[in-house]
Amino acid sequence: MIAFGGNALLRAGQKGTFPEQLENVERTCENLVPLLEKGYNLVIGHGNGPQVGNGLLRHQAGEKEYGLPAQPMDFCGAETQGSIAYLIESGMDRVLAKHALDRKVVSLVTRVEVKADDPAFRNPTKPVGPYYKEIPGQAGNDGGQAGNDNVMAGSDRPSYREDPKGRGWRKVVASPVPIGIRNVELVGRLAREGYIVVTVGGGGIPVVKGQGVEAVIDKDLASALCANSIGADEFYILTDVPKVYINFRKENEQALDTLTVAQAQQYLAEGQFAEGSMAPKVRAAILFVQNGGKECIITEAGELGNPSCGTRIVK
Repeated sequence: MIAFGGNALLRAGQKGTFPEQLENVERTCENLVPLLEKGYNLVIGHGNGPQVGNGLLRHQAGEKEYGLPAQPMDFCGAETQGSIAYLIESGMDRVLAKHALDRKVVSLVTRVEVKADDPAFRNPTKPVGPYYKEIPGQAGNDGGQAGNDNVMAGSDRPSYREDPKGRGWRKVVASPVPIGIRNVELVGRLAREGYIVVTVGGGGIPVVKGQGVEAVIDKDLASALCANSIGADEFYILTDVPKVYINFRKENEQALDTLTVAQAQQYLAEGQFAEGSMAPKVRAAILFVQNGGKECIITEAGELGNPSCGTRIVK
């Protein structure tokens, strides 16, 4: 199981044009060749944060300018799963042809179950979409806000929080824990048959008993759950640094080659890993190893050909 980081699709300073994203994806897929040449069966998860934000903006503009109904977040999640999967399939096909590798890529739009009573729904914290000068709906400003947000019970309207860097107000949604993946047995079967499978894009479309909800699932946690569910041996989390560090960007910075689950939990408790950055990746690694995985490797894509790449989290 491989979880693509955000830089696999969009890099700093880029606008996110189709050619930019396709080039980035193809470069990342090229880095998977060493694994394919070893005969690995691959399942790929990916993020979709910037793409969902852009999608919300497009929906907002369409509603404001043309009266087109804006769609809820679960719909936007499905849109980006399909479009990003298309990019990955296209990039991977080019790489497979270049290296004369006889593999095929298949993508699944994936729904991921969460609990209706997950505490995250009472305290939404995940920022999504554009910044507003003031909260939509207040002082006569609707900000182009859609009126059909698909929210959970107990949350009668969208929540907004002020950006700590002073860029304005931004919508926040819940980030519940994934508890199950729809049709995950098919993912495992296809992978064992040799297909490269793209699934749980953006953490999956969050659903409660099949019904879409207003939320965002962490893509690394969803990928870890998928990896455990299909019996994957290894779980790679691709990011923009070659290893996990303690005392990151300090004078006593230290790269870690191997971490036991206990050590990783201790460093998390000490606050060594930043929330919204390395901490969720380390939690996903722990989840995978604790539930039967052999090891999780956190590294950057360009290191995959190196047998000693990244930081290995082991039991």
